[in-house]
Amino acid sequence: MGIFSFKKSNPVYFTQEENANILSAIRNCEQRTSGEIRIYIESHNPYVNILERAAEIFYKLEMDETHHRNGVLIYIALQDHEVALFADEGIYRAVGQTYWENEVKEMIPYFKDNKLSDGIINCIHHIGEALHTHFPYIPTEDKNELPDEIVFGK
Repeated sequence: MGIFSFKKSNPVYFTQEENANILSAIRNCEQRTSGEIRIYIESHNPYVNILERAAEIFYKLEMDETHHRNGVLIYIALQDHEVALFADEGIYRAVGQTYWENEVKEMIPYFKDNKLSDGIINCIHHIGEALHTHFPYIPTEDKNELPDEIVFGK
């Protein structure tokens, strides 16, 4: 879990180019792995515990339904200045708790500098490498199991 400070005065979180770059990063990473990466952004976390909210979203998006249990959610609550990574058991066990904590810590400076999309893309690339290492793409069986688009909550 991490807490960060940044402000976006515009309710549109990304430009079209930033949105396209994020989607491209997800798709490029997923071409090398059986894993799935999703992003969920909302203005406010209605829960006290960010990991409980990230878990709720993870299961709501049916990310626990991947064949290899290797889905990863990047959850961001903008007004609360919170970010969490929530990973299914396959990839979580493969890289360990410290890996996830470090990835969150690495995103925070980007967010503080108001570079939300850059921080997300950097994180996607790191997660993509971990997924590729532990769950490489298998051409005969892998498919895109989950949508790549960013999900925007309230």
